[in-house]
Amino acid sequence: MGTITRNFANNLTTSGLLKPDAFNNDSFDNVTAVPSGSVETGDMQLISSATASSSASIEFSLGNYKEYQFYFNNLDADDGTYIQFQASTDSGSTYATTITSSAFRTQHNHADTYTNLDYATAYDQAQGTSFHYLTNTSGATFTPERTHSGYMKLFNPSSTTYVKHFISTISSAASDDYMMTLDLGGYFNTTSALTNFKFQATSGNINSGQILLFGIN
Repeated sequence: MGTITRNFANNLTTSGLLKPDAFNNDSFDNVTAVPSGSVETGDMQLISSATASSSASIEFSLGNYKEYQFYFNNLDADDGTYIQFQASTDSGSTYATTITSSAFRTQHNHADTYTNLDYATAYDQAQGTSFHYLTNTSGATFTPERTHSGYMKLFNPSSTTYVKHFISTISSAASDDYMMTLDLGGYFNTTSALTNFKFQATSGNINSGQILLFGIN
């Protein structure tokens, strides 16, 4: 095998795709587009994103990834409301999947005079079918501090054998002078595949912010 052929072969995966490190800053000088699927992109894929704009709800379709990760960037809901989630097993026709979960929260104020760690009984469910709290209330009236950011992981939602576990960590401005982190863990108690996922405010809209959805192979 010649040197050129050998170097080219070393840049291919076992499935015949070019590896990401086969390219450098000079490789694309005369390329205007790369065909879909011609370059290996790794295990974590950006599936979709949604930017809220006075949105009553934000909905995502799910597929066959083993893990899904939602990232929340500065979601802003009206003062006094919460952001919630639920899943559907019938392509979004209904959102009432049975959930059992646990929740705890930590709090700290600007003045460093108040701290708290407790189990949050108001934020969990025990075989409930309602929309589940994702965040604490949007208690801040000062807009720059009224947002929620964090992530949520959903595991193997297409399984028809097991329940569907989830975990999340969300940082929120609980009021104008202190913050709170809400940590959730639980599962959708169904062996049916989850087909869709929805986020909404308890009242009003999600005014702004972005949700990114990634799939993990």
